[in-house]
Amino acid sequence: MAIIEGFRVQNFRALRDVSLGKLSGEQVGEPLTPFTVVIGKNGVGKSTLFDAFGFVADCLVNDVETACDMKQRGGFERMRSKGVFAPIRFEIYYREAQNERPITYELAIDLDANGRPFVLSEVLKQRRKGEKYGRPFPFLRLEHGRGTVWAGEYAVEGGQEDSTSSPVELTDPRELGISTLGTLKEHPRIRDFRDFLKGWYLSYFYPDAARSLPSAGPQRHLNIHGDNIGNVVQFMEREHKDRFKSILDRIASKIPGVAKIDTKVTDDKRVLLRFNDGAFGDPFFAQQMSDGTLKMFAYLLLMEDPEPPPFICIEEPENGLYHKLLEALAQEFRTHATGKKNAPQVFVTTHQPYFVDALSPEEVWVLEKGPDGFSAIRRSSDLEVVKNLVAEGLPLGGLWYSDYLDAR
Repeated sequence: MAIIEGFRVQNFRALRDVSLGKLSGEQVGEPLTPFTVVIGKNGVGKSTLFDAFGFVADCLVNDVETACDMKQRGGFERMRSKGVFAPIRFEIYYREAQNERPITYELAIDLDANGRPFVLSEVLKQRRKGEKYGRPFPFLRLEHGRGTVWAGEYAVEGGQEDSTSSPVELTDPRELGISTLGTLKEHPRIRDFRDFLKGWYLSYFYPDAARSLPSAGPQRHLNIHGDNIGNVVQFMEREHKDRFKSILDRIASKIPGVAKIDTKVTDDKRVLLRFNDGAFGDPFFAQQMSDGTLKMFAYLLLMEDPEPPPFICIEEPENGLYHKLLEALAQEFRTHATGKKNAPQVFVTTHQPYFVDALSPEEVWVLEKGPDGFSAIRRSSDLEVVKNLVAEGLPLGGLWYSDYLDAR
């Protein structure tokens, strides 16, 4: 499964210039781990970093202007870093598979003459087959909606335009080029990246949504708000009968006080999610369960998806959970990201030391606010004292609580 090795965002609110992992032009860094966690105090930009991923995904699903105006972003000018007049830029450095050559996607968004957001530039590039060094070759390059695209799976020899290249001019400057070109079979690399980006799952789960009574009917995947939990359980029951009971039993065993989970369809064709704690003959329904129980169930159900999304992003999963569950939840996320051949990449933001106790220094990035008001980030493994203390058996969350991870 595809994995992001590096991500860079510029001029996006407090993220004036923040890079994580390995990038095309900065080969000195180590790639992001399959399970990556960003920690930091309140107000340092963790939510903004989470939204940076969400914004790029929204640009594909909708268009850049719509993406700027949704989810209380407030429009382009409120998103662009204060005092900055340069475009908002993103860079994604990723591989389709472990042995595949990495691909870089670059996106720049600015205001046009009418003050509306548009795609200033868009680039997809990759080294030619067999090359380990040198500048990657752009197989898609657009400026103001115009440019050139190369067909096929490999860059052309010599880097010159030939019969595999063709000019491109988009009709809507607010649409991403990959949105259109990724639907054409002659552009498999663009299609693969478009499908990868389209498959991202960013969790906006909130318990009240999970307490709703959706219409009965199986659904394959958990949605971003979690209001179709019962439908997903129905799907597993119908499509994975052999695994269904073991899946729910496994989930129930990881939620304190829950012995059994199942669903019931009402007379008016609504689906009820039922929890049995073993102490009472009658089960409790989702509407009666605590926020923490529903949240834990949603995360564990997400990790039981037989066709998981390639990239899962979760903001502050600790909210509403008992603190002694957090280390176990972190371990579940890591196992999910590393335990299978086609496991998804999991990206989490948190400010809870108990969650961080389960992590290694390589998995944790520390986000801090600088004196200029902009955020800076670094890997906790870059601090030699932290690596040494963890190697001696001290938990990483405890070190963070004791300020060993702060800038010195």
